[in-house]
This record gives sequence, structure tokens and C-alpha cells, in this order.
Amino acid sequence: MKWTSKDMSLYVQSKEYIDTAVIPLIPITFEDEIKTVASHGEYITILSHELERQFKGRVILLPSYSYLQKNSLKSKVEQLNDFVSHIKNDMKHVFLLTSDSVWSQKEQELEGKLVWLPAIPLEDMEEKYKQKIIQDQMNQLLPMFIQKWQP
Repeated sequence: MKWTSKDMSLYVQSKEYIDTAVIPLIPITFEDEIKTVASHGEYITILSHELERQFKGRVILLPSYSYLQKNSLKSKVEQLNDFVSHIKNDMKHVFLLTSDSVWSQKEQELEGKLVWLPAIPLEDMEEKYKQKIIQDQMNQLLPMFIQKWQP
């Protein structure tokens, strides 16, 4: 389910079956690495939408959590944890998807399950290769979600 009024109407009707939120973590900068940062965000966004499609009816894809790349890691962790704590009032599992390796330094302090994925630049790729890469990545992600759901 996506964060849309239509999907949230469905969520309200069947929320006992939906226990997982996916939050893409997207850095923002206007410094020299702007193109790389945007590419990483695009990659995570594509993967997040594919996860939602695969697990529709079990997962809510929340809007991206955007943050300024230049902010201190401590403040980023505090703000993200505040956000995730609020979501955990209604969701049993919260997955945080990112290509920003800085989050890995504080993985143990995060309220959600961090899923770090090295970004693959997709912008110059043919569509069939993009789809193959996304599918390969999904084949690695799906078992991680299923394992987390095991009692």
C-alpha cells in the first residue's frame, strides 16, 4: 500500500493484516555530489516501490524521509528515531531503505531495521537491464522481509 487516500482507505479496513512500514531514506544536498546523491535516492525510490508492489496488503510504503546530508549524524539519528517511534505505535516492523552508508555507523541505535543497499546508477542503462538489476536486488530483499515476519 502506498501513502495515498485510496490505499489508506483499504488500510483502515484491514489494518490487522498490515504490520510493516517501509521508509526510503533520501539525502538532499546541493553540493558537488548532487547528481550522485540524487541517483542514489532514485535507486532507493525504485526499489521501495517494487517492494510495495511485491508485498501489497502487508506493507505500507511511507513517503520518503528526506534529510540534509550536511547535518550531523547524531541529529539525523535523533530525528529519524523520533519519526520511527511514532510509526511503531501502529506498525510492528519498520524497514529503513537507504544507499547512504553513513547510517550503517549507527545501525544499532536506530529504531527501525536498516537495509543498506549500494546504489547502482540506472540513468544510462537500457530498460531491460534496469529491470534485471531491480529484480536481482528484490531476490535478495524478499527473504529479509519474510524472515523478519517469522514468529
